[in-house]
Amino acid sequence: MAAEEKVKGPASYFPSIEKKYGQPVEHWFQILRAAGDLKHMELVGLLKTAHGLGHGHANALVAYHLARR
Repeated sequence: MAAEEKVKGPASYFPSIEKKYGQPVEHWFQILRAAGDLKHMELVGLLKTAHGLGHGHANALVAYHLARR
């Protein structure tokens, strides 16, 4: 049996985001999609001010979201 690959990059934050804020990461991606075509730091600011996320968690979600566009 092969060893499981360690999750790297922004996705490595997902378990702690779900634990701390009580929502699956898909919840946050829905918010980001609904926000429209904003720049990276505008989206980070939205998650921080409107939803109370910390900077690192917001940044990880936005980076992953924008990479999938």
